Amino acid sequence: MTTTDPHAHPQITLDQQVALTTAASRLARDFAGTFGAETIERFLHSSYEEFAPRASVLTFLPLLAERFARQRLTALARVENRVSDGKPVVLFLCVHNAGRSQMALGFFSHFAGDAAIAWSGGSEPGTEVNPSAIAAMAERGIDISGEYPKPWTDEVVRAADVIITMGCGDACPIFPGKRYEEWVLDDPAGLDVADVRPVRDEIERRILALLDELEVPTSQHISER
Repeated sequence: MTTTDPHAHPQITLDQQVALTTAASRLARDFAGTFGAETIERFLHSSYEEFAPRASVLTFLPLLAERFARQRLTALARVENRVSDGKPVVLFLCVHNAGRSQMALGFFSHFAGDAAIAWSGGSEPGTEVNPSAIAAMAERGIDISGEYPKPWTDEVVRAADVIITMGCGDACPIFPGKRYEEWVLDDPAGLDVADVRPVRDEIERRILALLDELEVPTSQHISER
């Protein structure tokens, strides 16, 4: 009798194999002299395995895997002191990485530009970014529609100078020597755009205050109310 494992990953198609090979080549080029092919392929394939069980559209899996692997390799390079540019790194964490942490990332990237680095993650990543959060941020002229929920990983947490948590409680990672802040904010899950706006505006206020504390110059004009 044959049984089917409901948690089994979808089999990688030929097109996906080609896409992953191409992604590995791009990463090898971009991280030449920093990491070898074995490390790059390990991060790429483990990133693919992270998204495969919950992906609704398999076509984009190799692209998501490449983007996530790039972030993780960038973080590892900083942890291992292979990069020393003096830029502060901030990590925004919530439960599903679909609302609060994505809006925080959007504001931080918008205002900081290339002067600082920000990432986001979730303890239980969702399947998509909250549409109301996307719409609310679009009202500020910030597009987060291309973002995607993802988990936090050890190298990403270790690379961060400041870790902002938003309701993930005991599931949030604790590493000694890191600066932690808990931002108490309403969860946008299930809310319409009108109800998300106050959360968005509070996040914007906190991001600007954080950038000021980190002495990061803002490269964009502050949003007009």
